[in-house]
Amino acid sequence: MRKYKLESYGCQLNMAEANALELLLKGAGFERTEDDDEASAVILNTCSVRKSAENRIWGRLSHYAHIKKKVHPIKIIVTGCMAERLKEDFLKEAPYVDAVVGTNDKMGIVNLLSDEALPHSEGYHFASSYHHDGDPMSYVPIMNGCNNFCSYCIVPYVRGREVSRPVDEVIREVLALEEAGVKEIMLLGQNVNSYSFQGVDFPRLLKEVAEAVPRIEFIRFDSPHPKDFSENLVKVIDDHMNICRHIHLPMQSGSSRILKLMNRKAGREDFFRLVDLIRAGIKDVSFSTDVMVGFPTETEEEYEETLSAMERLSPIEAFMYYYNEREGTPAARMDGQIDEEVKTARLERLIDEQLKRASRLKSAYIGRKVRALVTGVTRDDSTAMLARDEHNCMTAFHPTHPVGPGDVVDLELEALKGNTFTGRML
Repeated sequence: MRKYKLESYGCQLNMAEANALELLLKGAGFERTEDDDEASAVILNTCSVRKSAENRIWGRLSHYAHIKKKVHPIKIIVTGCMAERLKEDFLKEAPYVDAVVGTNDKMGIVNLLSDEALPHSEGYHFASSYHHDGDPMSYVPIMNGCNNFCSYCIVPYVRGREVSRPVDEVIREVLALEEAGVKEIMLLGQNVNSYSFQGVDFPRLLKEVAEAVPRIEFIRFDSPHPKDFSENLVKVIDDHMNICRHIHLPMQSGSSRILKLMNRKAGREDFFRLVDLIRAGIKDVSFSTDVMVGFPTETEEEYEETLSAMERLSPIEAFMYYYNEREGTPAARMDGQIDEEVKTARLERLIDEQLKRASRLKSAYIGRKVRALVTGVTRDDSTAMLARDEHNCMTAFHPTHPVGPGDVVDLELEALKGNTFTGRML
């Protein structure tokens, strides 16, 4: 009866924390299972960023409530941002839930499964490792929380204020990952480039990480805020070949008025100046972005400004969504909420234009030689492998000699099929 099932939703930091929790559970003698019939406990690691994420959690809870009532006893534990947001109200709405564990206390779930009291943490604490055993890639959280209070965002309320991880802990973890054969790491934080610990800012930390682990060939970071993206950070990226030249730069809107309502602390022209700075300072850079449509009071003209800003940025990837009301945020109380039909239509056009743009931009990569990390076998052809390059592009190829996940290969891109390249191994 020491088997558990773990489901994680939402951001990469949530996934990293799930990995850290699993390391603790494994060390305590628990075993993970994906079989509902075997699990004596289920842990739902939740997200609150959008209402759709919470709706999905309620659906999963109904599933496990049925198992608990009709099939066999099962301990149901809810943790993460949704648990932090609803707290005691969760138990009132879902009395079949055995425990609601906030973000700061997540690692104490191992105590609950051992029938011990949940230790209460004063503030957020970083784990010593977030690596999933055997994975050639690892998340490395370096900060948690957010001080920005974008008017649409629930994160500062459920994650708390910004706290940065000590430099020596970060360096110790990445050195251990290099020793374990990890080839790609991603430094994580809700506002990763606002990192600050005892006089060390994010550019300096990134430089120290890149120089400490030269055998880790792909170093990424997510998610930066444009207001904290400095010229010094641009220089650090360009100076170190193991830092990927693929920048995630959340835009959110192309309208200065809407950006001000969002409390993004920078306007349209500020964003363009930053994009120009990055393009001038980092050779062969590519972008991904986050963009939202249908924010309260957004006009058709302002929506068109977002479309034109997307063309100016020219991201090869974009995470696109329409405004989703989050209870307790300033935007939820704003007048001028946009009809669902209008938001849907605007999002559909945005997605359509981005798919065409991404295809055009990626087609220009055909003929390039790239270095890429093998991630596994392709879904449709067991003889072909998949690999991800520094621009986060996936390439399917047939190996000329045995390779497996974690190997780094040189490829020539030959064609683009949908969103994936086909290539040949050099």
